[in-house]
Amino acid sequence: MEKMVNHSEHFLGVYRNKRVLVSGHTGFKGSWLSLWLLKLGADVAGFSKYLPSQPSHFEVTRLRQKMVHYEGDICNINELKRVFKKFQPQIVFHLAAQPIVRTAYDAPKLTFDTNLGGTVNILECIKENPCVKAGVIITSDKCYQNVGWDWGYRESDRLGGDDPYSASKACVEMACQAYFKSFFHQKNASQIATTRAGNVIGGGDWAKDRVVPDCVRAWSRNKVPLIRKPKATRPWQHVLEPVSGYLWLGARLVKKPEGLAGEAFNFGPDGEIVKSVGELVDTFLQYWGKGNWKHDPWDGQKKEASLLKLSCDKALRRLAWRPLLSFEETVEFTVEWYKNYYRTPNDAYGCTNRQIDRYIYKAISEKMAWAGNGSGR
Repeated sequence: MEKMVNHSEHFLGVYRNKRVLVSGHTGFKGSWLSLWLLKLGADVAGFSKYLPSQPSHFEVTRLRQKMVHYEGDICNINELKRVFKKFQPQIVFHLAAQPIVRTAYDAPKLTFDTNLGGTVNILECIKENPCVKAGVIITSDKCYQNVGWDWGYRESDRLGGDDPYSASKACVEMACQAYFKSFFHQKNASQIATTRAGNVIGGGDWAKDRVVPDCVRAWSRNKVPLIRKPKATRPWQHVLEPVSGYLWLGARLVKKPEGLAGEAFNFGPDGEIVKSVGELVDTFLQYWGKGNWKHDPWDGQKKEASLLKLSCDKALRRLAWRPLLSFEETVEFTVEWYKNYYRTPNDAYGCTNRQIDRYIYKAISEKMAWAGNGSGR
């Protein structure tokens, strides 16, 4: 299947032979992004402090042998500057972060230092290295001041956060705006933009305190997972959905940045998809085949919003980007990957590649602009 896909057509052919740096490449989204970049013919380097879990998608796909791996702390600007000087990246994707809401309650300073301070370090390095043509800064849907709306949050809505994690991501968005208006708005400057994605699921995520990894760990050992907030709704999407958005935004910043540079973009599922945590787990179980779960009430000291939706109209209008997978397809993709891993652990790289190709076939059939069949307006 893989040989039938001509990856050079995708994303305007921007990534072939380009030097691309991914911060947080050992993380769940970062490893999927890095693997897809390799398929696109990019020269990929990653900068990360540690593996997020044991096992991890980065480890089981053996990406360390397929890309340049720099180990370092995003909070240490001198380490980061050395990597920029040595690798001379042309495109940067910044994903390195402290991504867990509950961890942020226990370590708020670490969360702000990593999420805000680390992003400022990335922006400084982009500013000081004219080799960088485009930078995509990945934040979170939780950067919005959540007031419990039934409709999706738009990029122009108010930023904020009542918990350390959400507040840190709102701060990142404001820092990026300040850097763009102060340093990156001039002609021939590096083009930067931010992205806000919904709750991402997919194969290879074993992070702590995330519903799918918690369930997979338990069910693979014939145990019962504890679910904190089964009625909470989230914009669930497969990891390939926002990653396709990141790649398309990066490509457009290089080739056609008008109306994109300095902007923020939501990448989420179809607005009609409103599913609770309980519905996600029950649907997952249908594909998994056996098991059950138990409700374990959330710690009232560590609050998290119950309702959160995104509007992706801006991405559709300016990027001709939209999600491809239904909720059922999202769950099916995810279960398929984990089942394949527990059955054939050495095939994690092959399975990831096959799922990317399957996603691309769907994009081609639906004439997605980034797949080479649209105008890319």
